[in-house]
Amino acid sequence: MFFHIYLDRNLQLHPRHFGPHLRDKLIAKLIQDVEGTCSGRHGFVVAVTAVETIGSGLIRDGTGFVTFPVKYQCVVFRPFKGEILESVVTMVNKMGFFAEAGPVQIFVSNHLIPDDMAFQSDDVPNYKTSDGSVRIQKDSEVRLKIVGTRVDATEIFCIGTIKDDFLGLIGDPGGAT
Repeated sequence: MFFHIYLDRNLQLHPRHFGPHLRDKLIAKLIQDVEGTCSGRHGFVVAVTAVETIGSGLIRDGTGFVTFPVKYQCVVFRPFKGEILESVVTMVNKMGFFAEAGPVQIFVSNHLIPDDMAFQSDDVPNYKTSDGSVRIQKDSEVRLKIVGTRVDATEIFCIGTIKDDFLGLIGDPGGAT
């Protein structure tokens, strides 16, 4: 789920930023460039926690920009198959529902929803039990289990299920109103 790792990156800086606050400018650029991004190998970068080293700059021919090698520590979020997450439902349709857990979007197919829940296409689309005691709709909080992930170069996609013990709606059994 969350990991604290070391990464490195080459930052390019325009000469106008050179001066007594060069290190501060590099750190600000690093944070702006990497926080909130996703790498398929490491996951979503949540926060830069420390800058270990900033190497000597190398002037790029023809542009005047200088490239600095930077080694830093950061917290990353990477979901794994079999992991249990609490998430918020963002969209419901007859095929299933989408939920978000932090930066990752998870699809729960109607085949991975308990058999006693059926899709209702009311004013607010939802999945509801036959007795009406449980309703999953937009903005409901659900606990789900990741059954599969697909990793691209810049994004992570997940498939989840609530068809297991202790999974499903969290909190108000009537769902959000």
